[in-house]
Amino acid sequence: MWDNYGYFEEDQLGKFGDLSLWRRIVFLSRPYWLGALLAVLLSFIVVGCGLSLPYLIRLAVDDIILNTSLAADLRMEGLKRLALAFCGLMVLEFLGNFIQVLILEWTGQRIMHRMRQMMFVHLLRLELKFFHQNPAGRLVTRLTNDIQNMHEMFTSVIVTLFNDGVKLLGILGILFWMNWRLALGICLLLPVMVGNTLWFSRLARDAFRQIRTHLAQINSFLQESLSGVSLIQLFLREQSSQARFSSLNQAFFAKALYQIRVFAVFMPLIELMSALTIGTILWYGGSQVMAGKMSVGMLVAFLSYMRLFFQPMRELSQKYSIVQSALASAERIFQLLDTKAILPLPPSPLRPASSKGEIEFKEVSFGYEPERPVLEHFSLKIPPGQTLAIVGATGSGKTTIINLLERFYDPDAGEILLDGIDLRVLDPDWLRRQVGLVMQDVFLLPGTIRDNVLLEVEKTDEALWEILDKAQLGRLVRQLPEGLATRVGEGGIDLSAGQRQLLAFARVLAREPRILVLDEATASVDPESEKLTEQAIAATFAGRTNIVIAHRLSTIRRADHVLVMAEGRIIEQGSHAELAVANGAYQRVLTISGASSGH
Repeated sequence: MWDNYGYFEEDQLGKFGDLSLWRRIVFLSRPYWLGALLAVLLSFIVVGCGLSLPYLIRLAVDDIILNTSLAADLRMEGLKRLALAFCGLMVLEFLGNFIQVLILEWTGQRIMHRMRQMMFVHLLRLELKFFHQNPAGRLVTRLTNDIQNMHEMFTSVIVTLFNDGVKLLGILGILFWMNWRLALGICLLLPVMVGNTLWFSRLARDAFRQIRTHLAQINSFLQESLSGVSLIQLFLREQSSQARFSSLNQAFFAKALYQIRVFAVFMPLIELMSALTIGTILWYGGSQVMAGKMSVGMLVAFLSYMRLFFQPMRELSQKYSIVQSALASAERIFQLLDTKAILPLPPSPLRPASSKGEIEFKEVSFGYEPERPVLEHFSLKIPPGQTLAIVGATGSGKTTIINLLERFYDPDAGEILLDGIDLRVLDPDWLRRQVGLVMQDVFLLPGTIRDNVLLEVEKTDEALWEILDKAQLGRLVRQLPEGLATRVGEGGIDLSAGQRQLLAFARVLAREPRILVLDEATASVDPESEKLTEQAIAATFAGRTNIVIAHRLSTIRRADHVLVMAEGRIIEQGSHAELAVANGAYQRVLTISGASSGH
């Protein structure tokens, strides 16, 4: 299921999804059961040492301090031995706690590492529709805040719950052994404690679930606002953004206050029950001491054990908030992992040895929303080595054709064929190596120029310089102080829009795809860079099947065939020369394109 680096195999998620919440958590920690077992054994040592201390106090009071029948030197010797035993148990308890914390921290970190890796791998395999429906800030919350909540539960809570559970059972056993009548009276309070805890559990989980939901909304809004802050300032949307954030912040504040009110009731109830129990022991135990039926040491031991009894109860109430927060986070994490928005793959995806680059759309219908189709009965065939230009107004379906060709989506009806093979039976990794995509917005990795061009493709420096020269980027890179090692993007130099486009063409040349797609790639290129871009396009187009979505006349003229689209349909098609004199929609496009490109 996992390799040495913690990668999760996607095919395990089917089996994983059949488990309940707690069994899923156990499933994730299964590789570390040996560490968990060692932590459990240490719990018995730690708890045993802690529970032995009040009994040593009882022995000191009854058998030594109040035992006047013993000689003074024997009583001092006995006190000395008990004091040494007391200190020895304290040291052993400290060492046990120290080792236990180390083991659990390591185990918790490894589990969270694997869970985070599993979520990220799963997200990478989801189709684009899922990301259109789920803001990035919400997904980041799953990978950061929710994972951290789970980590706190594994490291600081599970050991406390187990230790305190063992401690409570041990204390009850010792109390019944020392004085079963007094212990039985104390146990009458247990149903009240259990009922209080169950009531708190339900309210706390609901509170934390709502808090996590509102926190995800805040993160999503912040991500969108900060990434688009220039547009907010440009269109004077500061006040409306502030009002929206204030509304989200106020909603989060209200849910946080609700959670605080729940705890404000639960914690005093624990303290009240503790006070009632101590009072009962003093009243009943004191009367038993005066009647000669109980020793002073036993009464002192009873009071010490009851202090120890309510200490884990208070800790449980405090840690329970972390547990409920973690369980609310776990529900959201596993809900994400249960998402099935993954493009279906055949049992044995095809990886042809080579590709000619023939593309065919057969009666394809598709819509991002089922009730609003973008393409209806769309058919198109592009012979190998031909260049096709697609023009049309925004929303006519041009980019949708590219999304379907890259298999970011599957058509609702019809087929898309590459060399006569349906894309749905091809290996998606192989397919995307055959299709090179150059978009208007070029994403730069925070790294060197070499890293940004190759993107893990293996090339020698000599081959890389040849690629940069073809992409008209070689001269620029040679002028940089560090050449190929120059850092770009975050933490490095910034490239102009035209230079980014040239880098995108270099990426395509490095991958050597059989099909090239330009999705309005030259729309934002300045006139100074246009000549270099045209030369890069000529070098990149050679020997490939090309699809161009463009508004520039110079780019459209390169096409062997032109499609004019409107509302998901082909309204005109033919060569540039044929359509230019047809006095139709294409001629209007030419007028706009010529004006925008300066021709």
